[in-house]
Amino acid sequence: MVVLPYKDSLLLFSRYLQQLVMESLGKEKDLDNQIVNQGIAVYGNKGSTDQHAYVQQLREGVPNFFATFIEVLEDRSGASIEVEPEVTSGDYLSGFLQGTQQALYEKQRGAITVTIPQVNPQTVGALIALYERAVGLYASLVNINAYHQPGVEAGKKAAASLLDLQRQVLQVLRSTERSLDLNTLAQQVGSPEQIESIYKIVRHLAANHRGVVLDGDRAQPSSLSVSLKQGDRLNQDNLTRVTKSLQVNR
Repeated sequence: MVVLPYKDSLLLFSRYLQQLVMESLGKEKDLDNQIVNQGIAVYGNKGSTDQHAYVQQLREGVPNFFATFIEVLEDRSGASIEVEPEVTSGDYLSGFLQGTQQALYEKQRGAITVTIPQVNPQTVGALIALYERAVGLYASLVNINAYHQPGVEAGKKAAASLLDLQRQVLQVLRSTERSLDLNTLAQQVGSPEQIESIYKIVRHLAANHRGVVLDGDRAQPSSLSVSLKQGDRLNQDNLTRVTKSLQVNR
């Protein structure tokens, strides 16, 4: 599904539709717990930009999409600026819209046009309501739950576990006086199967000056040794002593 709104103020609408459609309909299983791998890929920005970006492929490439043009009749409130005699910027935008429609029609590409009189809270609300209902209806037709997001939750849980892994990596580095290669570090963390994630963690920390030092060829992770800057280790030791002192004095 390609969304082409020919209005700068509707730039974010295509991104909203991307989230609405792909999160609601991108499901592995249906309501009967059968694997169906449903979903509709949505992309778009705004028509005046997109027609110079990927309309070439839409017209002459693989016909595995349908396009939605969003047309706004009113160019702006007040007089439009003439960029040529008797031709305004809004006239150009209307010409681009009709020209792109014609280019796709000539190649029998699937497309629809939604026309609104102007952009205001009422018409934007109507567009949102239209697509929310369309998504809900489509979900019922293909027998999926449009109102949960297990894939999104899986990503959040994975991110949380990686942050926990980062804390464990830092704890191991603070507890040793020597440099560790990635294999040894992963073993001491207790997650040898996550050596790639550990490599990415220490690479990120080193690149952002977080006290981690990487020695070796970063293009050859097996050659790397990982350590903590001395100052960061001392600061952590002092913090640990203060924390223990506070616990004793409670």
